[in-house]
Amino acid sequence: MTDTARDRRFMAAAIRLARLHEGRTGSNPSVATLIVRETADGPVIVGSGVTAVGGRPHAEPQALAQAGELARGATAYVTLEPCAHHGRTPPCADTLVTAGIARVVGAAADPDPRVSGKGYAILRSAGIEVEEHVLADEAAAGLAGYLTRRISNRAHVTLKLAVSANGMIGLKGKGQVALTGPLARRQVHVTRARSDVILVGSATAVADDPELTVRLAGLEERSPIRLVLDENLRLPVASKLVRNIGQAPLWIATSAPPDDPARMALAEAGAEFIAADVINNRIALPELLEDVAQRGLSTVMVEGGAAVAGAFLAEGLVDRLQIYTSTKTVAGEGVAAPVTAETVPAGFVRRRTDFFGEDRFDEFERLG
Repeated sequence: MTDTARDRRFMAAAIRLARLHEGRTGSNPSVATLIVRETADGPVIVGSGVTAVGGRPHAEPQALAQAGELARGATAYVTLEPCAHHGRTPPCADTLVTAGIARVVGAAADPDPRVSGKGYAILRSAGIEVEEHVLADEAAAGLAGYLTRRISNRAHVTLKLAVSANGMIGLKGKGQVALTGPLARRQVHVTRARSDVILVGSATAVADDPELTVRLAGLEERSPIRLVLDENLRLPVASKLVRNIGQAPLWIATSAPPDDPARMALAEAGAEFIAADVINNRIALPELLEDVAQRGLSTVMVEGGAAVAGAFLAEGLVDRLQIYTSTKTVAGEGVAAPVTAETVPAGFVRRRTDFFGEDRFDEFERLG
């Protein structure tokens, strides 16, 4: 096996490991490190680590602690450039040097000005061989929230839509209708579990009375913050979103003053509020995403409805599109999907197509 093929193999394994804590590492990205040592029988993983829940410790010191003395002379595979800035603990780049690592293979670059290029410079100045950009795009896909927050100062947006075979997402006056099967719905819950925030408009929250929690066995504690765009505070206190605040936080974006009776009732029930700018009777989405990022949150999953989805698309704020296309059709006066797998606007590239039962899943990423 060539070094290139070997590097890609172990980096792919590190990227899979990094997915373990997606959505659980606070303001830090979920990064993975593998320590690989040559033996008479070939390369062996002697240490592994992934950013801990909450964001500390980082992946590198965990992997090095597990490897111990076996790290000396070994290769470290890191999905993101090792940090170079000092805090209460030394930079991960220095930790790799101290451990005697001989070679570092990196994937995605870190745009944080405290790190960008500096981590690799520390390694090279210590005589460590460095190979950059191995499976960089694949690693960046999992780190997209962190990278967007660092580069654009806003949260990364994934827009999820379930679309009928005739291009509808619901019935007028009745909200969303069941279109996809159980396998597709399970995949939606997986995406929720990897997200920091799940967002809907007040029309969807009132019409559908959703829970917006993760309801997969073993992942219930990974329900994201539920965020409702509710300028006029239409959400009833009796709604499921309010009643299950004990399972997952509920945030409401509104410009209503603190002494508004509806706001006071929701606050008493446990809801939190994000002060929102309102332009032409609509909540300003770019500013909202900036505020979400300022709170250390990186990923927002937009689940509905049609008006909210269309607004995010119109303002160029959708970074990833996940479209589930059903074989079912919607009869009667349907609510047209703002986008389907066949009408994705320019600037997106298809990254993946799968089938979950009879439902087709297409994922698109915005270029640039």
